Amino acid sequence: MNVTTQQLAELLIGIARSQQAIIEAIESQKAGFKGTYLSPALDSVAKIRSTNRAPSLQEFPARVLSQCQSRVGPNVEQVVRDLEALLSGQVAMPAAVSPAEARAAAAAPPASAVPAAGGGDDDLDMTKP
Repeated sequence: MNVTTQQLAELLIGIARSQQAIIEAIESQKAGFKGTYLSPALDSVAKIRSTNRAPSLQEFPARVLSQCQSRVGPNVEQVVRDLEALLSGQVAMPAAVSPAEARAAAAAPPASAVPAAGGGDDDLDMTKP
């Protein structure tokens, strides 16, 4: 039997959601658990703050769980793309990041507000869709 990337992504999200249920149960018994104990430990396991190295497949489940901490939750299609990139050996930053990191990225100025550097090579202009 061969497992597809889509099936693996759905399995990872299902596991992360069951872990999230346990986290919510603990949070309801001990207010502040997520912010005080879970977030720092999960960030450490997911190596979210290690920006100068490529993420690995070992860290990916913790990144999916971190994404479950947000209101939106994980996106199956994005998890599939991230898994395919990791499994193919491409150096890519998975989208499954902590809610704090997502908020920080949302607070950053949009790419159109940052002036393009260098010449007029349209292929390298990241401000255009």
